[in-house]
Amino acid sequence: MTRSPLIKKAWLGLALVGLACISAVPTQAEAEPLYFALEVRREGRLVAQPKLLGETGRTVRAERRKPGASQPDYRLVLTPTAEGETFHLELDLMLPELKGHSELALLHGQERRVQLGRYPGDLEVSLLLMKVDSPEFRALMDLSEDAAVGGSGRPI
Repeated sequence: MTRSPLIKKAWLGLALVGLACISAVPTQAEAEPLYFALEVRREGRLVAQPKLLGETGRTVRAERRKPGASQPDYRLVLTPTAEGETFHLELDLMLPELKGHSELALLHGQERRVQLGRYPGDLEVSLLLMKVDSPEFRALMDLSEDAAVGGSGRPI
């Protein structure tokens, strides 16, 4: 065998090994669309009830400010990431006089109550997380197959 065909076969072999290595590397998971329903209470009094759409791997920010106000009533930052069937969530909440941070793990459809204040009841957040494309989300939003065809389903 001459040297040239041997070199070509070696390059071909290396190319195939490289291609196999590239295909073996897991691709980044697609972002999972999520729905968040929150209830924020300050000393037992309802302060906010935001309902937000987001997706894993992207930070969701929400702020409520009265017209002309220099400070927002609240500022909320959620950072969800997927970890198998569980969703890891970083939650930051800022009110004019108080702020809190928490990290928690939730399953689809799970609701959790988190204490963020200095003492129980000071600042409390109830949080529901759902996958958007799920039967439970469709039921919560009163979406049905008929709604897509122009039926009686309620629009989002």
